[in-house]
Amino acid sequence: MTLPDTYSQEEKIELERQFNDLLQCWKSRKNEQDVALVTEAFLLAANAHKDARRRSGEPYMYHPLAVATIIAGEMGMGRTSIICALLHDVVEDTDYTLDYISEHFGEKVAKIVDGVTKLTNEDFNGEQARSLQAETFRKVIMSMSYDIRVILVKLADRLHNMRTLSSMPHHKQLKIASETTQIYAPIAYRLGLYKVKIELDDLCLRYINPQVFESVQKQLCEVREKKINELEEFLAPVKAELDTMGIKVRTMAIERNVSSVWERMVKFGMSLEEVYDVYVARIIIDCPNVEDEKVKCWETFAVFTKYYYPDNKKMRDWVSFPKTNGYSSIHAVFMNKNGNWVETQIRTERMDEIAENGFAAYWKYRDKNSTAESGLDLWMKVVRNLVQQADDNQVSAIEFIDSFKLDLFNDEIFVFTPNGDKITLPKGSTVLDFAYNIHSDLGNHCVGANINKKLSPIQTELKMGDQVEVITSEFQEPQEKWFDYLATSSAKSRLKNGIKDFRKVFKEKGKTMLREFFDNAHVDFSKQNRNTLAEKLNLATRNDLYYYVAMNKVSQQDVDNILKKNDASWSDYLVKYLTLGFVRPSSQRKNEEKTDEGNVAGYVISTCCNPIPGDDVVAISLPGEPVQIHHPECPEAQKLMSRHGESIVKARWQFGDDFAFLATLKILAVNKMGLGTKLFDIITNQEKLDMQAMEMKIEGGMVVAIVSVYVNNLKTLENLIDKIKKIDLVKKVERVVKKA
Repeated sequence: MTLPDTYSQEEKIELERQFNDLLQCWKSRKNEQDVALVTEAFLLAANAHKDARRRSGEPYMYHPLAVATIIAGEMGMGRTSIICALLHDVVEDTDYTLDYISEHFGEKVAKIVDGVTKLTNEDFNGEQARSLQAETFRKVIMSMSYDIRVILVKLADRLHNMRTLSSMPHHKQLKIASETTQIYAPIAYRLGLYKVKIELDDLCLRYINPQVFESVQKQLCEVREKKINELEEFLAPVKAELDTMGIKVRTMAIERNVSSVWERMVKFGMSLEEVYDVYVARIIIDCPNVEDEKVKCWETFAVFTKYYYPDNKKMRDWVSFPKTNGYSSIHAVFMNKNGNWVETQIRTERMDEIAENGFAAYWKYRDKNSTAESGLDLWMKVVRNLVQQADDNQVSAIEFIDSFKLDLFNDEIFVFTPNGDKITLPKGSTVLDFAYNIHSDLGNHCVGANINKKLSPIQTELKMGDQVEVITSEFQEPQEKWFDYLATSSAKSRLKNGIKDFRKVFKEKGKTMLREFFDNAHVDFSKQNRNTLAEKLNLATRNDLYYYVAMNKVSQQDVDNILKKNDASWSDYLVKYLTLGFVRPSSQRKNEEKTDEGNVAGYVISTCCNPIPGDDVVAISLPGEPVQIHHPECPEAQKLMSRHGESIVKARWQFGDDFAFLATLKILAVNKMGLGTKLFDIITNQEKLDMQAMEMKIEGGMVVAIVSVYVNNLKTLENLIDKIKKIDLVKKVERVVKKA
């Protein structure tokens, strides 16, 4: 093995050690030829990156080696994936070409390397360059649609970058962490790579909100021993009973990761002690025969019910209905002897391996003789369809990302056709989504559905286990308002095509009527004039224009006002027709209107998260717009940073006491006369703060008060919270940060 002399002797030794570690953790099938090819790829990468250093000062080659080790050891992939991981930055950062890679390692390797190679500003100009991150992500997904290994290498690359993010400047940390939490962590989840997903989530929280990460981590340390002992006591009688039945099991006390715990605390407005599923009891059954797995899982569940009461509302049966990524388990919640609810997961060894290793285990356990498509096959088919629709409709990269997240990142539900066939849909899907999922014609003519034998309108949201019978009418036609009833981009695409086809029927009638309007206005019936009329009425195509003319929604007066007069009066008509046709994305229109304006001075405090002085904030500067100030954890901020990472700017609070910021508190208290008076006294008399609003709602014997006040900074708000907590009737006070 020969390494370039640009590496020191110590670095050469370290590179060889890391390469040997890679070979050691490579557990999948390999022969001498496989090892030889991987060695060749290692030497090529080491030479290509010989002069490059990471920000930490280490040789850059440590990075592709680490990525390859993740691919081999943590994802269980083989030769081709390992070679691609070693070479993934060679084309992007050095003079080696894809043709060279293809010649030495094959076309498949070259395609995967090309798929993970970032786009640069040179690849685009104008508007596309502003969404370079989005364009790069679209390229990755399009490449992934023909080879899943593209996204696996990208995930391994991102995981190692997140592990070494501490050496990057703060604004880069926010950019990379936001992009990760918005896009790459959800993809890892959908592929069943839970270990990768969990680590990415924790690393993102560590950089986006370090104070929260450290606080939750500290609280977990304080309760860990007590909670684990409690789980062991909970599992002991069940394990003993199963042993007497001849069912071999192993048990585990699982601690949820920091970001998952924080997510639950925020979602339910609870302290860590109040969240019942921070620790999970997992029981794993030794069941060599796959056909016996369901029976063994339910027998184990039955033993639990012998000792503990279950909460049937929180039951989740992923054994009968595995997730599309192959995940299977029975999730059940039981009341233990101490009066606490315990989250319990029941699964077999095979299920556990799939749950932990996702995609790699999927290949290991796949039935090669079966003609049925697996959940992952079906998911990849949806990805390919989404890519095809994006190509056909020429959508922007940002629209593509939104569609991808809408269809493929949401949790899923299972519903049934009248014949009992199972249909998988994203959570939030409606009757109309279901109809379009079956067939475009069914969606275009849908008037409602029988859900579990009950008549329901097309906008009804479906729930897990619903049986849906679509009702159609030959007189029903697709309508624009239906876009508001759809949750999936595939259904929206089919609706869009349905409306286009429907409107084509009116083309000749509308064209004839429009020609008369133009003749009466003494305006040339040219393509340019028709395009101008459509554009100023905010209609996407001339066919849309003909349709609205035929429907008498565009009149002679409209033509006269827009084309006959060349003044600015057409803008009044633009407002009138804003809802007609297929409108271009608002972000596109905004950029087009402000292209030549340059930067707009000033800033805006975001109302989606209402940061106040003392909060950690991030500032985002988009072209032609005021700087936006957000909480780093704000979903809207993370969305913007994941798409426009280059627009993150340094920001710090510099406001005096003359400035006031709106903050909202949620107060839970015993319902007793006098609470409102005490709150008013503390806020207005003692703290001398202006109150914007107070809303009080009685819930049983408790009252929930939502109070909005103007404060100068975080310290003022914290003092107010401390005083309110001292009121005898008050049980809990928390700050409410609105989510985008």
